[in-house]
Amino acid sequence: MNPVTRRRWQTFKGNRRAFCFFCLFSLCFSLSLCAEFLANDKPLVVSYQHKLYFPIFQNLDERTLGGDLPILADYSDPVIATSIAKHGWAVWPPIRYSFGTISQREGVTFPAPPSAENWLGTDDQGRDILARLLYGFRLSVLFGLCLSFFGCVVGMLAGVVQGYYGGLADLLFQRFMEIWSGIPVLYLIIIISSVITMGFWALLALMLAFSWMRVVGVVRAESLRARNMEYVRAARALGVPDRGIMLRHVLPNAVVALISILPFLVNSSIVTLTSLDFLGFGLPPEYPSLGELVVQGKNNLFAPWIGFSAFFTLAGMLTSLVFIGEGLRDAFDPRVFLSNSGQWEERA
Repeated sequence: MNPVTRRRWQTFKGNRRAFCFFCLFSLCFSLSLCAEFLANDKPLVVSYQHKLYFPIFQNLDERTLGGDLPILADYSDPVIATSIAKHGWAVWPPIRYSFGTISQREGVTFPAPPSAENWLGTDDQGRDILARLLYGFRLSVLFGLCLSFFGCVVGMLAGVVQGYYGGLADLLFQRFMEIWSGIPVLYLIIIISSVITMGFWALLALMLAFSWMRVVGVVRAESLRARNMEYVRAARALGVPDRGIMLRHVLPNAVVALISILPFLVNSSIVTLTSLDFLGFGLPPEYPSLGELVVQGKNNLFAPWIGFSAFFTLAGMLTSLVFIGEGLRDAFDPRVFLSNSGQWEERA
């Protein structure tokens, strides 16, 4: 690390609350990335007649495991389970349910309360809540990160062009943004979702068409300030093209401000996705959605484990991102630094 990056990292670590929540959020996100190995209705490894199979990475039919039909093996089928136990062994993940697996427990009314088999209970369709939370957490964070990243890229390009050139280009672009921001996004999503099925990428592209405007103001302000700096004037006098000046001299100043607000952009994107899923205009039902789990908690108030699970997951996720954002803001603030005694001080 260079000295500036090292100072920023030490400043971020000095904010104990932000650093602790960063570690907690990183741990939860890392576990969610391995969701298939933690919650799945397929075994991790199957040994059958002295041959090893990995059902997570390959599809096996019933005939391979002692069945009679040429269809994909259902490992919850008693015939398949008995055949594997008789001729080999299987290693299962800690949670033997995927996000869409229907529980086959007999004599149980859904939604079922927490038990040794379903640690957080099931929803009203018999699906394991912990598995849906694990997959839904990953989906929400990835959606928020993708939307924030692509929105920052588009917003940075638009903002640096406005701020660097100014004048008529800035004026026309600002009027365009005022018109574009006046379009009712929710109504547009309702209309489009009634025509096509909104998948992950389709919803991401639709939200990206409007989310980039939240970044333009920050980059535009930094570009308006930086274009009058002496090093920019010197580069222009030396004949450096405008594209090189914007990419090498103007944008780096705006990136520092963007990194500070990036966790808040991810936070807003996750809330938007959850709200759309709650209203029924987000992702299709086959996706593991935290918003859909919130709807089930509202519709099944007699089963409080559903609502509490969704609430605490969303609250913990959003709170962690807020505290991480505060730590990044302090780390990139040139007026605040961490002294040798470990105390927060502010430059005069």
